[in-house]
Amino acid sequence: MMRTSHRLLLRLYHDPGYDFSRVEIDYVDRGAPGDRSTVRGERVVALEAPYMEVDAGTHTACIPYHRIRQILYDGEVVWEHGHRPGDAGDG
Repeated sequence: MMRTSHRLLLRLYHDPGYDFSRVEIDYVDRGAPGDRSTVRGERVVALEAPYMEVDAGTHTACIPYHRIRQILYDGEVVWEHGHRPGDAGDG
């Protein structure tokens, strides 16, 4: 079963078996170097239905889930945009 980035983030956030501060989220950020940014779990303020809220230092940024490209836990990729079960590297 393929899990959405939103569902996986909710699981990592609420499941006591995970430490959300060990999560890194790579997402499309137009205007940033390479149009990509990464945020660590401790900077995620909320996981709303249409987007996640991120503490951007001077303001709270709303990042739509469709911009997420990878989710890492302890440096290992646990979700990647476009990855389907059965693709190379699955399992």
